Amino acid sequence: MRYCLALDLVDDEKMIQTYEEHHKTGRPEIIESIKKAGVTNMELYRVFDRLFMIMETDNDFSFEEKEAMDRANPKVQEWESLMSTFQKPLPKAKPGEKWVLMKKIFQL
Repeated sequence: MRYCLALDLVDDEKMIQTYEEHHKTGRPEIIESIKKAGVTNMELYRVFDRLFMIMETDNDFSFEEKEAMDRANPKVQEWESLMSTFQKPLPKAKPGEKWVLMKKIFQL
């Protein structure tokens, strides 16, 4: 399965550069957690302060299960807390919603 999600960053160039620095190598324990959840590939793209994620998963992947795994993992919670300092919800996101699942509208 392929999922596309969007999120905004705090519109501050220094913070955005710091955010990108955190993602250049990634933390091994975070990468391992992502893979354990069934994510087989993940890419992040940025334009201005908008992020776009492409996430490919195995057939058993579940957002609910990944969220439960993340809540139970202190290292992931530490990472999410740090990343939250750089992130802000999309203008029409639901309360507490970070990454918003995008709807596919075209495929060639």
